[in-house]
Amino acid sequence: MSARLLKRVLKEQQQQQRLQQLPREEEEDEDEEEEEQLNGNRSESSSSGPPSSINPFHLLCDEDDPEQGDDSEVVDETLKLNITEQEPSLMESNVDMLVTSSHKSKKKKKKRGKGGSLSSADNVEKPLDMILETLSLEVEGKSSSNDGVPGKAKATNVKTGDKLVKQYVPSILRVDPKYLNAENELRRIFGSKVVKSFEKNSQAGSSRQIRGGRFGSHSHRKTVLVTPSDYWPRWDSSLSMEFLETKDGYHYFRYVHLPSYDQAQKSFEAAQAIHDLNSIASILLHHPYHIDSLITMAEYLKFVGEHQKSADATAKSLYALECAWHPMFTPLQGNCQLKFSHKTNKLLFTSLFTHMRNMDRRGCHRSALEVCKLLLSLDSDDPMGAIFCIDYLSLRAEEYAWLEQFSEDYKSDNSLWLFPNFSYSLAISRFYLEQQHFSKDNHADSSNSTSNDLMKQALMLHPSILKKLVAKAPLKDKVWIDIVKHSFFRSDQTGIPSLDHLINIYVERNYIIWRLPELQKLLKDAAKLVIETMETNESDANDWACVRKEAFPSEKNEYGHLLVSDFSDSVPSIPPENLQNFIGDPRMRGLAQDEDQVANQPGNGHAPRDVANRNALAVLFESMLPWVHYGDEDDGGAD
Repeated sequence: MSARLLKRVLKEQQQQQRLQQLPREEEEDEDEEEEEQLNGNRSESSSSGPPSSINPFHLLCDEDDPEQGDDSEVVDETLKLNITEQEPSLMESNVDMLVTSSHKSKKKKKKRGKGGSLSSADNVEKPLDMILETLSLEVEGKSSSNDGVPGKAKATNVKTGDKLVKQYVPSILRVDPKYLNAENELRRIFGSKVVKSFEKNSQAGSSRQIRGGRFGSHSHRKTVLVTPSDYWPRWDSSLSMEFLETKDGYHYFRYVHLPSYDQAQKSFEAAQAIHDLNSIASILLHHPYHIDSLITMAEYLKFVGEHQKSADATAKSLYALECAWHPMFTPLQGNCQLKFSHKTNKLLFTSLFTHMRNMDRRGCHRSALEVCKLLLSLDSDDPMGAIFCIDYLSLRAEEYAWLEQFSEDYKSDNSLWLFPNFSYSLAISRFYLEQQHFSKDNHADSSNSTSNDLMKQALMLHPSILKKLVAKAPLKDKVWIDIVKHSFFRSDQTGIPSLDHLINIYVERNYIIWRLPELQKLLKDAAKLVIETMETNESDANDWACVRKEAFPSEKNEYGHLLVSDFSDSVPSIPPENLQNFIGDPRMRGLAQDEDQVANQPGNGHAPRDVANRNALAVLFESMLPWVHYGDEDDGGAD
């Protein structure tokens, strides 16, 4: 610490002591005036020499000291250094010191009434204001990053001249954390009394799970994705996250397994090799936050109809994954990337996708929409196909204006309007926006394309959807029979593998929306207009076929990794792929794709089963499944 800065600190301490002696201020002021008069007389008599005595209070109150500016500059430099190092405690103390010193100097000037120059005080106030503004920006930025609570826009630093200016760039995929809580949405839908009654019943059931107080009472970390239940065990810190790089304004991260997690992973792989589901429960007993085991149990519980327990296992996995977040990882702001290509990152995508479907099944469509936005923002390649869910969730959550804004702002290789789901969903969104606008102003907005125009374009671009919707919804009006018989709507295949796959996903995901009478009328009117257009100008059909071919030029199915069953609300009759390793023979994995092929296997039509050295509970679970056989009466085997 320099001598001038030390002098400044000592002055501040003496000022604080002086404030504690308020009853003496009047007497001290009188002494100051008398001594000033004496010093003035002495200076007149001997102006060339130094004064014989100096009042020590003059050192504290002298604002015209030539070293005062230098001291303030030293303090300002110290503050700037603290700001760059981002030490909030030091910044707050420095700010308090400057505020008190400025305030005290003003009070002393008023008491003295000397009418001195205020230029030095102004010089202190200006940098102080600038420092306070800088501190407020820095503190706000840090608190938002630590809490994971984004504002309305994302701050970026841009250097203009010698100054660093913050520019705010809006992000269409910014997640609103207050809508992530499904319980809050349930309260808005059903009321707080109904939700509290349900929570009481669920807590009574969960209390039996912790009978004996095995885990004890402890506090959980506060997370934004899920709310941890009281009976959950403490997080075991077996996962962490590391920062990789910053590129194009995005921060890249990946998950890292600690040795304890690697040990549990080896046990999981061993259980998977022998198809032993009971071993998974044993792993979770000792490693309650092993993600692969939690995902497997969630799939199994859902398959057997225990949807609440399945959702609880998925929430546990998300809780553990969020607890491992890096301090710089702020995914709600839309500026972080977790590439799916890293094996350790895949578990978060799987858990988020399952969590989104669980909330959608519960009717919490707005919460599911926020999770879908988060899922889409984590990897620009969209490995889970969140882009084919976000339109459905937006419509169910009645976020029509946001859906139109998203279709304009989201960066994609093709225009989103070319995808089957967006071509139809944007027409539905415009239909409801027209109704809202008409109810307010009693007239429709003519500045944009109407919903009829958009629906007509969607039918001309993807006509094969209509026949599948009529069968899936189903649309039972007789008029649909005549419409589907028209040559333009007769075929339900386009001959483009990628497009046909996306159409199947759209029909499976969105068919329930078309049960609404107003949307059926919109679709019917647009279909009639398309038929009239095709009868007058048949060349339009070829033009729209060319558009489809240019939008999806590949002869291979580029979206084959997305299973149609993953976008369905119905529970499958066969186990999912990641569950077949535990409750079915590996040779029966293709049962979902080709049941006949499995049925024609040698061995009297059934895959051989080996029950030797198997866990009894696992064999019992397998015997309940209709496609699992351990031998026939005619085999002549062991009786």
